[in-house]
Amino acid sequence: MSHYYPYSKSDAQANDSNKTFVIILLSLTLILVSIASPTHAHETPLAHSHGYDEVTSLNTVAATVNATSGDTLLAQNEKSLTTSADIAISKEDAIEQFVAADFTKRQTMLNQWPGSVESLDTLVELIKNDELYQGNGGQTYLLNSEDELFTYPAKQLTTEWPSDLAQVTLTNALRSALVFGQAKVKLESNDPMQRMQAVAILADNIEQLDPALISAAAANEEDADVKTALSILQARIDFRDGDVAKQIAALTVLANSDSPQVLVDVKNALAADDIDPVLQSALLDAEDSIEQRITISTWIGHLFTGLSTASILLLAALGLAITFGLLGVINMAHGELIMIGAYSTYVVQNLFQAYFPSMTGWYLVAAIPVAFLVSAIIGMVIERIVIRPLYGRELETLLATFGVSLILMQLVRMIFGAQNVEVSNVDWLSGAYQVSSSLVLPFNRIAIIGFTIIILMLLVYLLNKTRFGLFVRAVTQNRQMARAVGISSARIDMLAFGLGSGLAGLAGCALAQVGNVGPDLGQTYIIDAFLVVVVGGVGQVWGAVLASLGLGVSGTVLEIGIGAVMAKIVLLVLVILFIQKRPQGLFALKGRFVD
Repeated sequence: MSHYYPYSKSDAQANDSNKTFVIILLSLTLILVSIASPTHAHETPLAHSHGYDEVTSLNTVAATVNATSGDTLLAQNEKSLTTSADIAISKEDAIEQFVAADFTKRQTMLNQWPGSVESLDTLVELIKNDELYQGNGGQTYLLNSEDELFTYPAKQLTTEWPSDLAQVTLTNALRSALVFGQAKVKLESNDPMQRMQAVAILADNIEQLDPALISAAAANEEDADVKTALSILQARIDFRDGDVAKQIAALTVLANSDSPQVLVDVKNALAADDIDPVLQSALLDAEDSIEQRITISTWIGHLFTGLSTASILLLAALGLAITFGLLGVINMAHGELIMIGAYSTYVVQNLFQAYFPSMTGWYLVAAIPVAFLVSAIIGMVIERIVIRPLYGRELETLLATFGVSLILMQLVRMIFGAQNVEVSNVDWLSGAYQVSSSLVLPFNRIAIIGFTIIILMLLVYLLNKTRFGLFVRAVTQNRQMARAVGISSARIDMLAFGLGSGLAGLAGCALAQVGNVGPDLGQTYIIDAFLVVVVGGVGQVWGAVLASLGLGVSGTVLEIGIGAVMAKIVLLVLVILFIQKRPQGLFALKGRFVD
């Protein structure tokens, strides 16, 4: 028994497979109709900093700065302030000193920042979002978008508004000093990623940049990636301000860049009148080289997005593969079990914010087992009460679980409301890894890929190396024989259904980190989960892996060319054609089966 579910269907059961396939198509049609209905119009999605649409736009320099500096700067607090919860509360907080200081002292502080780089990043973000205020005697306050006032650094909500509350604003000179002060602090950091962020800040303010600063930084830089970024920035300065010979020399460096900003500089130079022929030839060569590099980076970003989407699909489909493969149950409530996992994560987050505020950044570690257990328990209850009396009656099971899905959605609306709720991204999953100027990989997506691999390995071990897995495979192969040797098939059915439901809860926990959490969350993924199971082969874990990779990557690529709606339609048509040619999926079930 080295393989999962090693049995094959008899000729008589081939007809049952066709019936099951028809039922699946009917269920998919019902869900498509429900998703397309105007009932979703009342939903007002919250703007997440880690949504799918945002990920696809990260392959730009602007998103590079936002993802690598903005997202890593600040943690979400209980009132959606952009202030960081990790700044040490002290009597001499650098931000407090800055607010209380006059113009000259502020300029001096920015030239030689007395606090940490994180506190300076926070100051930049607070001023950018118009949240920093000064009260009587120079006290510091934070005012959020809901007009709620907080003391700083304690961050306590207060109703005693100072009579002379004034917003902290900066003159152009101070704004320039703030930008370059932030870059200077980061350039002096021991972290190469911080220094790379500093180069990005300087590149966005190249018009005001002192070339001597870049030369000095490049001379002292030891990290190869940062040194390359500094050399490209130096070449941009030479290209903008140098003579023809200097511009041609700079283009030999810029041709190895994949920065959209550099491409804009080159195109602007080509649009000028009376270009030197030699310079024009160098510009054209550099333009072709940069465009090719940007195209490669863009497609790598698309493939990464497809891989992360495939990981999400696999998490959503693994539990369905187990319940469908073992019990033959078309569980239309599987999407709502994913939703329950996401809401369990939301509840754990709120509990940590209320009772363990100093550990809020680690709520996700506690949410993972909670999401699994809550979804597993609800799944076992559904199996006992709803599904068990309907075994062998596929159509009735489909309709019953569809009704359960509607009940669960309505219960969530009654408890949490119809609007989406916000699950904040934990600090250590915020931001992104900057591969190049036009390629940024979000940490939360990388974490989901790793999380999916871990769950997959644990599931394979559970099914192939444990006593419970042996019983599951025995019941799947030959239920009557398993009963004859003393295995309680009813108990195994319940536990296996709970395992599949728990895996759905883990999928919801992961999805909460990359998208909005709402009552209709499960409906977004249930169709794709069924497609993964059918294409991969019913009950086949490795088939689900390959199917999720194929559907995730191909879906992402198709969306680029023809849009999201048409991509879904094309994928559905391709899946139907594939099943017509290979009804058993990628991996056929092997062995004997006895009802």
